[in-house]
Amino acid sequence: MKQISTRFSMAVHILSLITVYPNDLTGDFIAGSVNTNPVVIRRIMGMLKKAGLVEVRPGVGGASLLKTPEEITLLDVYRAVNVIEENQLFRVHEDSNIRCQVGRNIESVLQAELFEAQSAMEHRLAQTTLLQLTSRFK
Repeated sequence: MKQISTRFSMAVHILSLITVYPNDLTGDFIAGSVNTNPVVIRRIMGMLKKAGLVEVRPGVGGASLLKTPEEITLLDVYRAVNVIEENQLFRVHEDSNIRCQVGRNIESVLQAELFEAQSAMEHRLAQTTLLQLTSRFK
């Protein structure tokens, strides 16, 4: 089974670090906290920058939020790091046998259910801000 990319949890980790330690935050410190390669951190930071969530200072290092922690939701982060392909969390197998009643109907029937599940998850992510999340660290 393929899981949602760890980019999402890493991106939330990075943004949480920027929220909790807004000054003197280096790429090495972030990579050490996330416990991954700095190249991975730079890639995710690039995605967050492209999404308008962070500003990255080259050279001296460091990053800052472009929105307040109250304005950034987990859904914003989820969308920023492209954790799903073609905006679909679930994929249904293709080429079922259309001569079979189940094969003919499974994709359309199941897709409707899966779309509702994805919508519910995204709705839940939209309800949690970065500030709410980081306030639970204490």
